[in-house]
Formats: sequence, C-alpha cells, structure tokens
Amino acid sequence: MRVKLFFLFILTFSELAVRAQPDTVKIGTYLISLHDIDFHNNQYTARFWLWLRYNNPSFNFKQQLDIPNAKTIDDPGEIADSIDGKPWIMLKMKCTIKENWKVHNFPFDKQHVYIQIENSIYDNRALVFQPDKEGSTYAKNLGVDGWTITNFKVSAGTNGYGTSFGDSRVGKQFSEFATFVIELDLERHAFGLFMKIFSGMYIAFLIAIISFAPRPEELEPRFGLPVGGLFAAVGNKYIIDSMLPVSSSFTLVDTLHTITFLGIFSILLLSAVTLKLHDAGKREASVKVNRIGSRAIIATYVLLNILFILLAIP
Repeated sequence: MRVKLFFLFILTFSELAVRAQPDTVKIGTYLISLHDIDFHNNQYTARFWLWLRYNNPSFNFKQQLDIPNAKTIDDPGEIADSIDGKPWIMLKMKCTIKENWKVHNFPFDKQHVYIQIENSIYDNRALVFQPDKEGSTYAKNLGVDGWTITNFKVSAGTNGYGTSFGDSRVGKQFSEFATFVIELDLERHAFGLFMKIFSGMYIAFLIAIISFAPRPEELEPRFGLPVGGLFAAVGNKYIIDSMLPVSSSFTLVDTLHTITFLGIFSILLLSAVTLKLHDAGKREASVKVNRIGSRAIIATYVLLNILFILLAIP
C-alpha cells in the first residue's frame, strides 16, 4: 500500500512539474518598412512579419498579441499552418509606435527604436519566448528617408507589472510577462538637413551684420537691419520648433538660435555705442570701436557655432 502511495505521489508530482513548465514559443520577425517618422507627435509606423511556433493549442496570438509601446495596432493578417505537428502562424503587422525621440543634438541625432511584443493573456509562468535570431532581419531595400539603419537585433526577456490584474492566485501584486523585442538604431543624414533648416537663421545674421557697413550716424540701416534679422531668426526658430516634440532640455537648436539672438543684440548694442561716441564728437573713436567690435562679434559668432556643432556631431 505504501509503495502504491509512493508511486502515486511521484506521478502526481511529475505531472504538476510538467504543467508548471512554460511553453517555449519560437518567434522571429522580418521588418518590411519603417515610415511616417513624426518627431512632433512622438511616433512612427512599422510594418513587419511575425512568425511563431509553439506547443500549446490554446494560444491564439492573433487575438492575444499585445505591443505595449504601440499607439495603434491594425488587425493583422494571419497565415496558419503546422510544422512537425506544432502550430505555426505568420502575422503581418502594421502598428503606430510611440517613441520618446532624443532631440538634444538634432539634426545630428541618433535614435534607438524598439518594438516590444507580448502575449496579453499568458504570463511567463505559461509562456516564454525564444527569438529566432538567424531568421530575423529587415528588408535590404528598406529605405528610411534621411536615415541609415544600423544595429538591428532581436531579443527575449520579461516585462514586469506592479499588479496581478485582479488574479488572486498569484499571491502578490506583481506580474511578469515574456517579451520579444525588435531593436534598431537610426543614424540621420544630417548635413543636408542642417543647411536646410538653419539657412534662414544664418541669412538673418548676415542681414544683421550688413549694418556694420553704413556710418555710425546712419540710424535707419544701423538699427533697422539687425531688427529685421532678429525677426527673421525668431521666425526660423518657430518653424524648427514645430517639427520637434516639446523638450525641457536645452537642445542644439535652442543653443544656435540663442547665440544668434545674442549676436544680433550685440550688433544693436555696438551701434548704440558708436552712435553715442559720434554724437559726443569722438568720430575717430566711433569708427575704431565699430571696426574692432564688428570683427569681434563676427569671429565670436562663427567660433561658437563651430564649437557647438562639433560637440553635437556623434
């Protein structure tokens, strides 16, 4: 009797141990396109194939698939089959992904984007992912306008949530779900974009320094040109800011425009000083201050621009 009870215990324990083992889901991806990169709204759109092989027939990834960092997920197209008696499905995905873009060095920025995939029903006690690293890749003709794709990779891990989602069987207010992550880096083709968006700012400064040419007593060009250049620089900054998300940090865009604003203010200040000297009868001093001051302002402006641009280039 004791022997029978012992074997019954062993069989029951073995069955529970088998049930406790999570199903390993082999998962891979093929990135078709990455487009509609929107810095202002912190998002981009991705299209990709996703394939999964598993044992548990209760898994229904078309209905249970979740992408936590997605804003919207279109209803995926599904191709279902089996390999060696195991379910094998392919899903054609299209989703809009939210992304906190790093714009501190814009337009010399480098972005790291990722897509995080989970099963919304089964946690990591029932399901773990095994990435198909050899089969996962992206389309070689995938062109992201203005960017180069580097460091593509896939990986698997877990994502923790500080709640049991009402499941009292867990015994604690914490849950972990298996996650499959698609990652890649985007490197921008920066110099063409830099000249395109900052040309207005530099032309505004050039307009302002033309005011050094007239004599100190010629009020209209000496003060009118810098003020016109200032308004043009402010307008240029508003245009660039409309392209970017709101940021509390001081970006390269803010730095270069601030240098321009201070440069134009220095031009106006120099014009005021030279006019004061001229009205006081110190015409030679007025011309000398105008000559030295103009050279100092231009040289400082150029050097500061070169310095901050070089610091921003990765």
